[in-house]
Amino acid sequence: MHKLCDLDLDLYSCVSPRILTTEVVITEERIAHIQAHHPQDYERFSAYIPATIQDPDYILADARPNTAMLLKQVTQCGAHFRLALRVVTPQDRDGYKNSVLTFMKIREKEWRRLLRNKKILYKRE
Repeated sequence: MHKLCDLDLDLYSCVSPRILTTEVVITEERIAHIQAHHPQDYERFSAYIPATIQDPDYILADARPNTAMLLKQVTQCGAHFRLALRVVTPQDRDGYKNSVLTFMKIREKEWRRLLRNKKILYKRE
């Protein structure tokens, strides 16, 4: 398990008002998932994961409980990213942490589709 960064609880209150911890982690299993399903994305872009979490352009509702989809455009590399983040609430077992479920580079067409079809919980001004 690797600590990535800390959450801004005020920002993420749009996902759940009762987030228990600020620490965000990624597990080896999730890294392996990203590497298997989105080849080269983790190796090339994992440095952008903390910025995606700490300063997302959008936070979108996800069908899974206490989970959000984060969108971030990074101009330095000219890429758009999507990250699924699961936050820990009082209903979760002890020891759970806020965690990254998946992370990938997406095309601009997918970015626009997500913004058109998903509920926007937060938009960076």
